[in-house]
Amino acid sequence: MSRILLAEDDVHIVAFVGKGLRAAGYTTEHVADGETALLMARTGAFDMVILDIGLPAMDGFTVLRQLRGEGVRTPVVVLTARDSVQDTVAGLEGGANDYMTKPFQFAELLARVRLRLQDDGAAPTGADTLAHNGLELDLRSRRAHVDGRTVDLTAREFALLELFLRNPGHVLGRAQILGHVWGYDFDPASNVVDVYVRALRGKIGAPRLQTVRGMGYRLL
Repeated sequence: MSRILLAEDDVHIVAFVGKGLRAAGYTTEHVADGETALLMARTGAFDMVILDIGLPAMDGFTVLRQLRGEGVRTPVVVLTARDSVQDTVAGLEGGANDYMTKPFQFAELLARVRLRLQDDGAAPTGADTLAHNGLELDLRSRRAHVDGRTVDLTAREFALLELFLRNPGHVLGRAQILGHVWGYDFDPASNVVDVYVRALRGKIGAPRLQTVRGMGYRLL
């Protein structure tokens, strides 16, 4: 099981990202300032660092430069509100393996985490395939199968089905689904979840996704 150090001082993002990573099978540890992030990352106990740039005590660029200067090659995904070309270039040239700007969608962050861990030669976390009741998702090839036949899913549909397959039999609320598939900043009043569930039902079979009135949806 891969261990990820989350260096972030926004408690809402910490809760959102940490919950999603743990649901995906990763172990996480959180630090809220740059100096502690540097100390923890130096230990070699983590398979990846998700690093905010605007950290107190020591900013993320400095943390990254010091890590790379000391020969620490742990993959680093920079997560920041700074979206200028100069900042992106500074992060990548400073040794970041990837660079994401806020606001972001968790499904994209998770895909980047998986990709960078594989690039680093680490064993992929968990099974490469999720399967339940005639449904199968290949997480490496990003292919979906329903009763043995291949079906085409959009990136969001794939992320939605992956979430259901990781939680079969459990009721998932709309807010939980929004946070995992669309991102922590998405409007909770939106009906986008219902729209995508309806589309997904059309591809995997409506009876497989049960509506639990007033609560959410459940994969049967």
